[in-house]
Order: sequence, then structure tokens, then C-alpha cells
Amino acid sequence: MKYVRLNITTEGPSEMEFAKKYLSEYLAPFGVVVDARSVMTSKNRFKKYRGGLSSYERVKNDVLNWIKEESKNEGVFFTTMFDLYALPNDFPNFEASLKQKNPYTRIEFLEKSLSDDINVRNFIPYLQLHEFETLLLANPKNLAVEYDNAEAKIQQLEHLLSTHQGNPELINTGTETAPSKQIIKLIPEYKGNKVTVGVHLAGFDGIGFLKQKCPHFDKWVTKLEQLSLQKNS
Repeated sequence: MKYVRLNITTEGPSEMEFAKKYLSEYLAPFGVVVDARSVMTSKNRFKKYRGGLSSYERVKNDVLNWIKEESKNEGVFFTTMFDLYALPNDFPNFEASLKQKNPYTRIEFLEKSLSDDINVRNFIPYLQLHEFETLLLANPKNLAVEYDNAEAKIQQLEHLLSTHQGNPELINTGTETAPSKQIIKLIPEYKGNKVTVGVHLAGFDGIGFLKQKCPHFDKWVTKLEQLSLQKNS
């Protein structure tokens, strides 16, 4: 099997660790080798600081710099893993996207806008509907692995999922109703261990399970599965 490389620019450490552990393991049999790093937000003489989408210009520069670093290498693809929640308002066509009331229509519009702005053939844009914790809420029962005294609170999160047709991608972007806010409201201790616990539980049931529960995530991962075929066709 001929392998291709996939470099994922992520919003923060949770997405980065998820990509390096779970996406990497899942995509390896498809001939895709994954690397990931968080967006660089600032730097000085001694250190680069990464994590968080403070502005789109910094995102764009970081993505393009990585693409430039790999310009002499063949078989390298690039993608992103950014939250729709709290997306910077200088993101391409952000204001126009607000007119789209259907979340799937809106996110596809924003991804197309990102793709057009980066304007590189081997770049695959991806935005997470609506937040990384969406993946965790695909199965709220997994929270019991870490929070064994939170049964009643986990049941409330299961009810929340049921009110969104069992689709965690429909849990929205409100400042009090986004996926992470819903979890922290009921299980405050999650706030202090989002990276360690969140990554572990989001990937607990495997990428295949998440594809079944999250249609937009499924569409993205399916594209990534086909990269090796695309290169060798």
C-alpha cells in the first residue's frame, strides 16, 4: 500500500490529541499517515504559542506556512479541525453565513469560503459542528467512565441528545448551550480536564461510531479515507 500524509491544523490541544490518537489509528489502514498541530497564535524569540482561534488571519498564515513547508514533498494533504462555536467573525464570509439557518448549509458555506480563500488543491476544509465536545455527546454514557457519581446528570445529557433527534451536531452554538457548556453546567469538574478526559471519551467508542452519529463528521472522515486512492488514481 502506498501511503499519503495528512497534516491537520487544529483549534487547540483537544482536537490535536484526538487527531494524533484516534484519527491516526483509524486512517492508518486506509494508507493515511496523520500529523497534527494547533494553530500558532503568537511567538517570540524563544517560543511559539499554539491553541485558540483569536483571528482568522493568524489561522490562514499558520495553515499556509505549513503548506509552504511541505511544498517540495509529494503526497501531502492538509485539513483543519476548528469549532464552529466562537468562530472568529473575520472568518471568510462569516456575516453572510449567519443568513443560513440550517447548520449544515451554513457550515458547508463556511468551509467552501475557507477553501476558496486558502486556494490550494490539496487542502480539505473542515469545521466541527458545533464544537469538539459534540463528539463526546454522541454517547453521554461514556462520561460515567470518569464521573461515576454523575448518573443523574448524565441522564440529563442523554435527554438533551434525544431532544436533538439523537444527533449531537444539532446541539447549538449559544454561549450557554454549546456542547461544552452543557457538560460543564452539569459536571463542573470537566472544565479542568477537558483535554485528558474529553479526548479519551470522545474517541471511546471509535471513529466508526462517531461517523454513524455525526453526519458532517462522517462526510469529512470519508473524504480522508479516500486520500490514498486519490493520490494513486
